[in-house]
Amino acid sequence: MTELPGRRLLLVHAHPDDESINNGATMAKYAAEGAHVTLVTCTLGEHGEVIPPALRHLSGSDLAAERERELTAAMKALGVADHGFLGGAGWYQDSGMMGTPDNDDPACFWQADVDEAAGHLVEVIRESRPQVLITYDPDGGYGHPDHIQAHRVAMRAAELAADAGHPIAKVYWNRVPRPVVEEGFARLRAALPDLPFAEAAAVDDVPGVVDGERITAAIDGSAYAAAKTAAMRAHATQIEVAPDQPYFVLSNYLAQPILTTEYYELVQGEAGGPTPETDLFEGLGL
Repeated sequence: MTELPGRRLLLVHAHPDDESINNGATMAKYAAEGAHVTLVTCTLGEHGEVIPPALRHLSGSDLAAERERELTAAMKALGVADHGFLGGAGWYQDSGMMGTPDNDDPACFWQADVDEAAGHLVEVIRESRPQVLITYDPDGGYGHPDHIQAHRVAMRAAELAADAGHPIAKVYWNRVPRPVVEEGFARLRAALPDLPFAEAAAVDDVPGVVDGERITAAIDGSAYAAAKTAAMRAHATQIEVAPDQPYFVLSNYLAQPILTTEYYELVQGEAGGPTPETDLFEGLGL
């Protein structure tokens, strides 16, 4: 069996780009510190909305191929060498936004059998032997079917892996404290008043926003801000990162702050000390 570093982290995401937005600083930090960081992406994102006009001709398999290339570039920026797709590239297709006809495609991830999909992830867990798993909450952060399914598959895989003798010590869900997001938007509005914002809904549009008491871990990735920004910029079909400014836009063209402290809620396992933890491996003796 391949010898792996003492600290091992597994992240499960729905589409290329989700990992860089949610966890880019965390991934870069742990990779730089010598931990083994594994990313599993569940789909290629064939139905993503393309931002740059020059790339809007891409769709279906062509967009999937471009997003796979983008993910490779993003992982290089974060220093993460171990990344792959659930079941293999293209095994599960993007399900589109909730309520669209794409949800009914038998090949889409939303229609996948959870235990079968979890079985693919258990194989990754056997190989990478993570002590820590990061994924979404039951709503997938904002209700996208592939995010919800990624949550279900990741949590089921953790159960099956434990039954097979490969327990994961700590499971975290991606979170963002409401006060942090509110402050981030206020800072952007003050510095860049001409930017377009969704005034009433801006905070709630950020995936995983919860009140502060739900936060059990805060990972300071400020030293890796440049790596996170570079990784986000690599996902050029999906994310537009402002030059020399701490914000980005998605296909709605509404500015959001780039957060380099990333937040989590521990939902399985024991906190290693007072919360919020500052290290996802706290209490594991590693």
